[in-house]
Amino acid sequence: MTCFPNRRILVIEDDPLLGVHLNEHLERRGFVVTLCSDGHGGLELASECDFDLILLDILLPGLNGLEVLARLRQRRHVPVILISALGDEQDRITGFSRGADDYLPKPFGMGELQVRIEAILRRVAYERGQPVHWGGSALHLDEMRCDVRHGDGWAGLTLTEYRLLETFARHPGEVLSKPFLYQQVLRRGYSQYDRSLDMHISNIRRKLAGLGVQGVRLETVWGKGYLLELQVA
Repeated sequence: MTCFPNRRILVIEDDPLLGVHLNEHLERRGFVVTLCSDGHGGLELASECDFDLILLDILLPGLNGLEVLARLRQRRHVPVILISALGDEQDRITGFSRGADDYLPKPFGMGELQVRIEAILRRVAYERGQPVHWGGSALHLDEMRCDVRHGDGWAGLTLTEYRLLETFARHPGEVLSKPFLYQQVLRRGYSQYDRSLDMHISNIRRKLAGLGVQGVRLETVWGKGYLLELQVA
């Protein structure tokens, strides 16, 4: 199951086989899916109904996906992932300039799609101050307090530990290198003899375990860095 059960996704895709495949995969992950095969119908649904995320193909009959996106952004700010067989850089630039949250070129794997969907939904939940469900554990990242809550308990993170966990939350399932984490979080260059990052990671693990958090692991990827692993049921 997904970390975001019952979230509503609108799929605007004119390829019937891909549409069915997306519908089956997303429903198995716990999403509520609505399918549409043309631009005008998709824009109408996206404008009148509440969805948590939209998968939008660019090459659509009636009204292309870029035009759908441009018109939709005049009315709503629901997250949109563009999907397209077009690999031209200008199409990606145009898509982002019109308000796309992500761009996924065809062909793509369902695993990659899943990671991107959940990354966007986590970001939205974080920005709205909603609990973020990770592997069955509802964690709430509190930006004002710079700490994370699970149930009624707080982890007691330091500012650096909070910034680390927040960074991992924005990149779930991605290996983040030590040089990247030193630069982005610790604000200094990486040295192979500097063990402070390892100490912070160890502290985060210990504090999350102390809260009884399950389904969330900060894994060491030897020779590369660390990743946030989500163990979903």
